[in-house]
Amino acid sequence: MQMVMTTVFGFIQMYLPLGMYTPVNREGKPPNFWRNMILVGTMRFSTVVLGLVALKFVAVSFTETVKSSAPLFTVIISHFLIGEFTGVYTVLSLIPIMMGLALCSAYELSFNIQGFVAALATNLTECIQNVYSKLLISGEKYRYTPAELQFYTSIASVVVQVPACYFMMDLDKVHRTLDITLFSALLINGIFFHFQSITAYVLMDYISPVTHSVANTVKRAFLIWLSVLLFGNPVTFLSGLGTIVVTIGVLLYTKAKEHDRHLLEMREIYRKDAVDKELLVRQL
Repeated sequence: MQMVMTTVFGFIQMYLPLGMYTPVNREGKPPNFWRNMILVGTMRFSTVVLGLVALKFVAVSFTETVKSSAPLFTVIISHFLIGEFTGVYTVLSLIPIMMGLALCSAYELSFNIQGFVAALATNLTECIQNVYSKLLISGEKYRYTPAELQFYTSIASVVVQVPACYFMMDLDKVHRTLDITLFSALLINGIFFHFQSITAYVLMDYISPVTHSVANTVKRAFLIWLSVLLFGNPVTFLSGLGTIVVTIGVLLYTKAKEHDRHLLEMREIYRKDAVDKELLVRQL
């Protein structure tokens, strides 16, 4: 339902943009268009399914805490896929996030190895998807718009998901349990998922994948405590402490990013000055 709703609303958004989408002035589609869409769509499908599998075995708070390790995965993946440089202080600021994750994982009362592996796999596929999407959105020669990326990858994801549903779902049980209340809940869930995904793609157009992952970590910290309040999930003292450490790590990341950016700018100035001095000496 999530993928179907993103496809339906994505289609409406492409042809009735309502101020949110500006068509790209280019002839035809970029090279390897459908290959890229199917690749990202498959990763979107995998992220959604693995995330739901994780939620089946462990609490929302634990799933979101495991996903808080996303910045570290994103730093590594961004380095290899798009060559993004991450400063030393920025990398060090990720340590508290990992420490907080370890505390929450070790002492979470709902720990389950199947849920833990599914949450980690979700994390990895989502990070690869985000970095690859950033590569497509920020391409020098061909740029995909957030609306294009969201719509066409949703189509690809639906195509992948239809046979998966046939083999993995108990269709007789679905017919017996599906009523208007459950269908309405699924419909609302799909609508919210559409707005969440298009917002994520628009945000990705403005910031780096690592910053995007850190922003998601703040969202996850909020979701952890919201789930505790709504579902009454038991949380140990150390698990709560781990969440606080993760939040502090995010704040440190913001400061470290500014510091590393300043150091990089100063290094560029010194390098330019050195080149200018060398040219001046040669001229003399």
